[in-house]
Amino acid sequence: MPPAISLKTVTNNVGWSVLSKTSTFGLKFVTVPILARLLSPEEFGIVAVAQTVVLFLTMVGGAGLAAALIVERTEDEETIHSVFWTNLVIAIVMAAALYVFAEELSALMGAPGGGMVLQVLAFLIPIQLCGDVAYALLARRMAFDRDAFWSVLSESAGAIGAVVLALVGFGLWALVAQLFISATLRLLGLFMATGYRPRLAFSFARVLSLGRFSAGLMGSEVFNFITFQSPLIVISRILGIADAGAYSAANRFSSIPNQVVLAALMGVLFPTFSHMAEDRERRWRALFLSTQVCSLILAPMMFGLWAVAEPAMLVIFGERWAWAWPVLGLLALSKGILAPCSTFIPYLKGIGRSGVLWWVAVARAGIVTAAVAYGAVSGGLVTAMVWLCIANGLTLFFYSYAVFRADGRPFWRSFLILCRPMIIAFAMALATKVMLEMSGDAIGGPIMQLAVAGLFGAVLYAVMIVPLEWTLLKDLVQSIRRSRLAKA
Repeated sequence: MPPAISLKTVTNNVGWSVLSKTSTFGLKFVTVPILARLLSPEEFGIVAVAQTVVLFLTMVGGAGLAAALIVERTEDEETIHSVFWTNLVIAIVMAAALYVFAEELSALMGAPGGGMVLQVLAFLIPIQLCGDVAYALLARRMAFDRDAFWSVLSESAGAIGAVVLALVGFGLWALVAQLFISATLRLLGLFMATGYRPRLAFSFARVLSLGRFSAGLMGSEVFNFITFQSPLIVISRILGIADAGAYSAANRFSSIPNQVVLAALMGVLFPTFSHMAEDRERRWRALFLSTQVCSLILAPMMFGLWAVAEPAMLVIFGERWAWAWPVLGLLALSKGILAPCSTFIPYLKGIGRSGVLWWVAVARAGIVTAAVAYGAVSGGLVTAMVWLCIANGLTLFFYSYAVFRADGRPFWRSFLILCRPMIIAFAMALATKVMLEMSGDAIGGPIMQLAVAGLFGAVLYAVMIVPLEWTLLKDLVQSIRRSRLAKA
């Protein structure tokens, strides 16, 4: 049986997840700029497009079966082994197909000449899918401290390996090696952490029994993937591999705050909401508080990066990438707009609303893909990013409406409360951007501009957020105190 969910359990596991993501954040903060200075936009673009294909096949190959294990009431060994063997067989078939059709797929995705990269990355699919069952077991047991250790170790080894290989001249293969090093270490770590060992046991009926939940979840995951990856493919097809590389590098860096906060929270919140599924009021309070906290933390980081994008691009990526600073800024802005939506996916997954999750994902994928394509055709890369921001604004509204209506909650009051930290953060970032534009030359070079703007924005945000969100801050402090008392 999974452990009982309490405030102590949730906060402990969120803490471990945030710790692991913060550690990898620090490493990526250093290694992404180094790799950007050593590699060209074209090299980034080829690997990014190839990785997109592999990630899509990995997600489809899993078919949502491992996620279905998380919400099962008991750990049935035959079911667990059945899911493992199903994943492995599908992974081998997909890897073989990708290897054979690599050249054609690479050209179709706008990266001609990247067939060899795709063929090599095909071997990554079984490595990634074989770890899904072990991760599902850790999530069921809320054992995120063990997952945190292996996440930090695998990501660190991969990033360091990529930098070393890039320094000695391996080019884009340094990025490919990074993926293999991280995936292999993580696979070994998950098996060690869970003690799981596959056995020759299989039940087709038990795999089918997970199908109802996993089918709806799978559909939503496919369209969520399209939402996140379609801009890269659209840009590659319409604008070329160099623009796709610039988008990929800027997206990697601007996604770091999201990876720290969202990846940590989503991994913990999915099983948490699953255990609260029968307690409507309790799960709603948990959703509301976690969403507000996400906005409180993420929105100022993302909007702040938008405000300082021009000097940040020079300092972090160097002169060769300076032309792409509007791309970095607009990507950060687009991610900040979605800050209040951060907890919606694990919430809908956890309470079994895969149908709502599916149709929202379909609508979001269509809006984002169409908006970016229109922007790319009509005005180029920067215009495409502007339209991405517009699409995310529409997503924020309709996603919130779907979640609140699915739970029978009043829309406008809940929506405004959840968006309030984001609005405050945008006001702070706008004031910082205006200050920087008016006095940038007087401040000095880009490093000094970053330092002054960062201090100005932090102080301004604190001054604004304390009186306007006093109730939220007080609830958060009380939750932390209760957690500490529970530990004592």
